[in-house]
Amino acid sequence: MIILYITTIILAYLIGSFPTGYILVKAIKGIDIREIGSGSTGATNVKRVLGMKAYIFVMFVDALKGLLPVLAAKYIDSKMGIILSDFHILPVLVAVAVIMGHSKSIFLKFTGGKSVASGVGTILGLNPIVGLITILSWVVLTYFTKIVSISSIIVILLTPVWMFVFKQPLSYTIYCLLGALYIVYLHRENIKRLISGSENKIRK
Repeated sequence: MIILYITTIILAYLIGSFPTGYILVKAIKGIDIREIGSGSTGATNVKRVLGMKAYIFVMFVDALKGLLPVLAAKYIDSKMGIILSDFHILPVLVAVAVIMGHSKSIFLKFTGGKSVASGVGTILGLNPIVGLITILSWVVLTYFTKIVSISSIIVILLTPVWMFVFKQPLSYTIYCLLGALYIVYLHRENIKRLISGSENKIRK
């Protein structure tokens, strides 16, 4: 059982590490996305090179990277869980592995993206209602602010609140809190640009 749990977590990290944006830009333009703009492999940076369609594609795939491993972990936990299964530890550890993989990809010498899309995917897997609220809030905020980073930071910081409101397991709330703080940390350069008023907008 322990071997199954460890294997599941390792596979989640490897799935999270799959560098969607890097591969797409490399395949189409032949350049390293990490040398463009913010240096992130995420969807927002990909948009600078390939446009809106690529932006949506990368966001969708990165979200799936978070959603599918968490759903698999929840299934394993429900069918075979004997190690702290009442606390839903396996899905949470898998979620952590995914966002760590996305931001510190083993395939890119431990560089990567900022884990927003993959993080939202994990939240959608843990609780679909909280995930949908997060996605819809992000869409609305991004439409009005035109700034992806500020929308991402706000909606991610709200996820532990939603988990608490909907009476989800404590482990889910703790994951969302710690995950949100980690993602905000990954956005530290964006925060500096927001303060200085120089952060890029997704559209004029």
